Amino acid sequence: MEEGTSKYLGHPAGTTAGPATDTADTAGAPAPCVEDYPYDARQWDTREDCEVRQILDRVADKWSLLVIALLDCQGLRFTELRREVDGISQRMLTKTLRQLERDGLVSRTVHPTVPPRVDYALTPLGSTLHATIQALVTWTERHQAEVAAARAAYDARQAAAGDHGV
Repeated sequence: MEEGTSKYLGHPAGTTAGPATDTADTAGAPAPCVEDYPYDARQWDTREDCEVRQILDRVADKWSLLVIALLDCQGLRFTELRREVDGISQRMLTKTLRQLERDGLVSRTVHPTVPPRVDYALTPLGSTLHATIQALVTWTERHQAEVAAARAAYDARQAAAGDHGV
């Protein structure tokens, strides 16, 4: 993969491939308030089994995000996914794919070969997540240095304070 290309989206890091999702136009704009949304995010914690929380937990999981991003352009075999998702165990990838399949986001196709070949692809529903995930990955790529600097500054403050902070 060439330098500066997102492994997960297949486009140059810091760019978007499709409709404009660049947040540069909104830089400096105030963040939207809860009242600006058609739902109240404060209600998500009212019930442990809330559907919104369950769905958010699934699609916001770090492994799910990476799998969905990788499957956006093409279907992949299990071994190809495992190779591309750094740090994931076979067990965790299997669990993640099963959960995404259960939620209707990923399809699983078993080919009757020896050994069996299993392909995974996004469903039409799973494909609708692309713009959202693309925006999140792009934001991460653009701001990783700032986050790293903030972490280092925080760690230095904690070390200087003797880790007495709460």
